[in-house]
Amino acid sequence: MRPMRSFGGGGGGMGLPGLETTASKLAVALVAGSVMFHLTKSQSGGLLLLFPDLVFGKLYLWQPLTYAFIESSPIGIIFGAIITWSIGGYLESIWGSRRLLMVALGIAVSAGLITSLLAMLVPGATVQAYAGGNVMTSVLWVSYGLSIGRGQTNFWGLPLSGNALAGIGAGFVVLSAVTSGWQTQVPDLLGLCMAFAYVRGASPRKLWLHLQHWRLQRQLKGRSKHLQVVRQDRPDRDQYLN
Repeated sequence: MRPMRSFGGGGGGMGLPGLETTASKLAVALVAGSVMFHLTKSQSGGLLLLFPDLVFGKLYLWQPLTYAFIESSPIGIIFGAIITWSIGGYLESIWGSRRLLMVALGIAVSAGLITSLLAMLVPGATVQAYAGGNVMTSVLWVSYGLSIGRGQTNFWGLPLSGNALAGIGAGFVVLSAVTSGWQTQVPDLLGLCMAFAYVRGASPRKLWLHLQHWRLQRQLKGRSKHLQVVRQDRPDRDQYLN
C-alpha cells in the first residue's frame, strides 16, 4: 500500500520543494507573469493573454506560452503558485524535471494551440481571451491524483484516494464550464483530457510508435498482394515472383 500523501496541509508530509527545482521556478514564473500582466494590462500587457483569433490570424505565436503564466485574480495567483510549487515538486521528484516541464507547460501550450485552431474552424467555440494559469495548475492537480491512483492522499485533512482527488480537480473545471459556459473553459477542458491521456500512458513517443507500426502494417499488407503462391506441381522452368 502506498504511503499517505498530504495535499493542502493536515499531515502526511508532502512538503514544499526547494527553490532550485523546476516546480518552484514555474511557480515564481506564474507569480511574476501575473503581476506583470496586471501592472501593464492597460497598455501592452494584455497581449500576454491568449487571444485565439490572433494566434494564427496575426501570428501572435507567443500567446500559447505566455498565457500559461497568468492568473486573473489575487487568490488565483496565490493558490496557483502553491499548487504548482507543492504538487509540481512531488511530480518532479518521481518524474524528473524534463517530464514535469513537458506535462505542466507542454500540455498548457498544446491546449492553447488547439484552442486557437478551434477558433479558426468553429466560430463561436471560444471566447475573446484566456488566462491560462489555471490550465497549468489543473493539469498538475489531476496528474498528481492520477499518479497516486488508488493510493491514499490527504485533501485538507480529508483522507481520500488519488483518483478521487483528481476527480475533485477536474470537477472544479467542469463546474466552471457549467456556470460560466463551456467556451470559457476550452483550454482547461483540453488540458484535462491531455493530462488524463498522458498519465494513462498516451505519451507522444508511444503515439509516434503506434503510427509507425500502423504504417509498417499497411506497407506489408500492400506488398503481400503482389506475392503469388508457388505450386509444387508447376513445370520446372525459371519463373520469378513479382
